[in-house]
Amino acid sequence: MKAEVGDRLIVHSRHVGEPSRVGEIIEVHGPDGAPPYLVSWEGEQHPVVVIPGPDARVEPALPNPAV
Repeated sequence: MKAEVGDRLIVHSRHVGEPSRVGEIIEVHGPDGAPPYLVSWEGEQHPVVVIPGPDARVEPALPNPAV
């Protein structure tokens, strides 16, 4: 798994009917974009260090439109 700051980490629920967790990667601690990541989860106040499992995926950050 590779990520960059600003990418989204999505962890799919293990239970039917529960939503996936979505967070923004705010720091990458591994070499060449590898985990662990510091993630700010939607709806949470404090970022946490995450080592994603097989139920997770990274989505690239959306490009910033020119102002």
